[in-house]
Amino acid sequence: MLGLEMVVVLGVALVACGSLARRYPIAPAVLLVLVGVLVGFVPRLREAHLPPEAVLLLFLPALLYWESLTTSLREIRSNLRVVILSSTALVLATAAAVAWAAHALGMAWGPAWVLGAALAPTDATAVGVLARDLPRRTVTVLRAESLVNDGTALVLYGLAVGVTVGEETLAGWHVTWLLVLSYCGGVLAGGLVGLLSWRVRRWLDDPMLEGITMLVTPFAAFLAAEAIGASGVLAVVACGLFMSQVAPRITNAATRHLVEPFWTLSTTVLSSSLFVLIGLSAQSAFRSLSSTSVREALVYTVVVAAVVIGVRWVWTYTTPYVVRLVDRRPAQRARRVGARQRTVTAVAGFRGAVSLAAVLAVPRTLESGAPFPERDLIVVVACGVIVLTLLQSLLLPSVVRFARLPRDDSVAEEIQLAEVSTLDAAIEALEATALELGTAEKVVERVRRELDVQRRLLGAAGAEGHPLVRHDDQHTSLSLALLARRREALLALRDERRIDDIVLRRVQARLDIEEVRLSRASPSE
Repeated sequence: MLGLEMVVVLGVALVACGSLARRYPIAPAVLLVLVGVLVGFVPRLREAHLPPEAVLLLFLPALLYWESLTTSLREIRSNLRVVILSSTALVLATAAAVAWAAHALGMAWGPAWVLGAALAPTDATAVGVLARDLPRRTVTVLRAESLVNDGTALVLYGLAVGVTVGEETLAGWHVTWLLVLSYCGGVLAGGLVGLLSWRVRRWLDDPMLEGITMLVTPFAAFLAAEAIGASGVLAVVACGLFMSQVAPRITNAATRHLVEPFWTLSTTVLSSSLFVLIGLSAQSAFRSLSSTSVREALVYTVVVAAVVIGVRWVWTYTTPYVVRLVDRRPAQRARRVGARQRTVTAVAGFRGAVSLAAVLAVPRTLESGAPFPERDLIVVVACGVIVLTLLQSLLLPSVVRFARLPRDDSVAEEIQLAEVSTLDAAIEALEATALELGTAEKVVERVRRELDVQRRLLGAAGAEGHPLVRHDDQHTSLSLALLARRREALLALRDERRIDDIVLRRVQARLDIEEVRLSRASPSE
């Protein structure tokens, strides 16, 4: 029954925290972590723990794949240098700084490097909470950094654990080979699986089968990379970015209508569950601490958290100036970000699922059979640092106001461009297409009038209060109200047993599609 109880607790927590986050300026992640801490005080529920393999092999591929599918490859290319430096050099610098600080406090070098590698990467899921409040470029860079840096961090982590346990050697060529294999092998495996998935989905014409193929794809990419010793994380990211470019050409509307809501709901539940797990693990780790005192563990946690946050601030306010000295091209000058605006990037260094899974996966014994040194302290410090970095999200509203970020109208402008261009293409192709299909002239005229109205509405959408826009809003409101009346009449027919429930669901599905279309098509939105 424990599993069922946790499902109910998680469901209630997701709904309650989501509702509170909408009413108050608090990130849902912080509330969910607090729920996890509180759950740990219930003796029966504190026994619920997710194996670290489940986080790395089940949760992470799905979350990273959806993040990769929904990010902007164009923006990643435009900011590739920043993404690469942040996901490699910054990860190495953070891991080294944390290891040095932990060693200075008394931890042996091996466990210190394990802790540093686990806490080096930022979390893509936690960064996602910023998307609604920040310019597209800032969000894309943060998300791309957190997608790629996991590969670097996990190579360092595996090396640090292997050296400490006694299974790895710290030769320079060996480290270089592991990094090359991790990146190149991961990208290659992800690309090949993406190519295979693309070919299979081109052949399928059933939305359900195509949705299942899409579901299997990230796990296949992760498995293929792990089989050759490469980074499964980078394989999933590479596969997702590849599919984001080719899938729109092969996926029909029915498939998108099926899979997109499923992925949105699934990834929300998975990521939210991980935040609850972080709180539960933090509470459990402090409760089971035995190698040192709680007071000393708190000192470790505060110092390491300060180092993790401080390194990111130092990086944010030094590397841009070094890059400016090296690259003075006009195109790069136009993309420079002011010091005030960079505070958002500095604060957004959240840690999350990867760090948690890494520390929980630390082996309990060495190759000799002796206990892994200071394992419980590593888990306590890592959980504490994750929580403290997530608490930075409470400062985000104030930081965003301080940063005075320029208004980003680029998305709205590109939406306007896309809608106008596609509508013009339809108007231009109307005659030829009607001739090819043998469409009656009256139908052609009706479609032409509808297209002309839409084109004039798009042309007037920028003029606030324009009669065309105002009338179209009124048309949408009236149509939605009439759809509600139709739905009431449909339910009355079912209640009177004049139609079957199967008929009700089919007709209701058509009304729902029309309602969604009208709700999303209003120019005033």
